[in-house]
Amino acid sequence: MNYSGLEWNILGPALIAGLLVLATHVPLGMQVLDRGIVFIDLAIAQIAGLGVIAADALGVPEGGIAVQIAAVTAALLGAWLLTWTERRMPHEQEALIGVMFIVAASAGILMLAGNPHGGEHLKDLLVGQILWVGPRQLVVLGAITAVLVIALWRGWIARLGRLGFYTAFAIAVTASVQLVGVYLVFSSLIIPALATRRMEGGPRRVCMAYALGAVGYALGLALSAVLDLPSGAVIVCTLAVCAIITGAAQSRVRYAPSARPSAD
Repeated sequence: MNYSGLEWNILGPALIAGLLVLATHVPLGMQVLDRGIVFIDLAIAQIAGLGVIAADALGVPEGGIAVQIAAVTAALLGAWLLTWTERRMPHEQEALIGVMFIVAASAGILMLAGNPHGGEHLKDLLVGQILWVGPRQLVVLGAITAVLVIALWRGWIARLGRLGFYTAFAIAVTASVQLVGVYLVFSSLIIPALATRRMEGGPRRVCMAYALGAVGYALGLALSAVLDLPSGAVIVCTLAVCAIITGAAQSRVRYAPSARPSAD
């Protein structure tokens, strides 16, 4: 075990990035569950990743503004397409989301087929590189997160209907997928929302979902540093464990007898 990795200058920026991701993904994840379109995050994240891969294939410098434009453009096009399909084919929406995901994933693999570093690029897209997040990336993610959180809580996005939801979703996922990867994007959206679904709606459920996500990220980062394991994969597992514990605690409280039976 390597306890020397438990340093704030190593894990701190990664934890801040995780908390910023949770700030938008928790409320959006609750809406995803309510709409019954669980795999939309995988599809949009994969489409945004396809934009990054396409930019790289065209020789665009990695990490530049052009790559970000390519990613958000691809994600917005995917979001607007889903807006159209939900209006025209609502009963087939979940199946269409799955098709979009697998087509985008396959297209990305084909684009990387001739790249000698294609395997590494694909791994980074799926698992992310949260430990390597820098101050500039945190500032950009923080700015985007602040705008989206304000828009969500003020109801501006809800007033725009389907288009507002899908557009906000595309922007949030694009901002996070390049930092934390597709797997953590999906986990951050679905696991906290799913684990707290039995709770009554409102601030209490939201706070519990945020707390679950924060503990999952902090514990996952610490374990990955101590055990020298990939951070993204460990965080996914710790989020799942936290969700199981939360669900079990809720079930215990829910089915606990309200009072002890009186003795005759």
